[in-house]
Amino acid sequence: MKNIILVGMPGSGKSTLGVILARRLGYGFLDTDSFISQKEKSTLQGIIDSKGLDYFLETESEIGSEIVCDRVVIATGGSMIMAFGAMEHLKEIGTVIYISVSLPELERRLGNYADRGIAMKSGEGLADILREREPYYKKYANITVEYKSGDDLEKTVDNVIKALS
Repeated sequence: MKNIILVGMPGSGKSTLGVILARRLGYGFLDTDSFISQKEKSTLQGIIDSKGLDYFLETESEIGSEIVCDRVVIATGGSMIMAFGAMEHLKEIGTVIYISVSLPELERRLGNYADRGIAMKSGEGLADILREREPYYKKYANITVEYKSGDDLEKTVDNVIKALS
């Protein structure tokens, strides 16, 4: 099996699920948000605040387009889905899985997300970015795994593994 690419909204659990999934499959793990933070020596919010949203999105797109690996679970940033060249590349090198989480659950998980480093324009809320991004999550996904209220992480990982086989 090639790489597994997890996409979804901020707060959907891509990074946490990705670590567990990678361990269970014997794969490596890459979190693109962490990679960007390390490369830029700043938090995501720090990058957005100091260099602007466009710079952040450009950097995210470049990172996604340049990934070369095998047997790695890749947790993308929530906005990577809007980097069309990166998504075409990621789809070529692996299976894209959309982790679908309801808006009320995302709001519960994220709480006050002002300093979370979410790539969103001034005045936008989670509902706005979900409405904008969801068609792309569905377009690029080979598989959609829906988080059901009350499922724990292990159950969601089980659902991903079942969907892959």
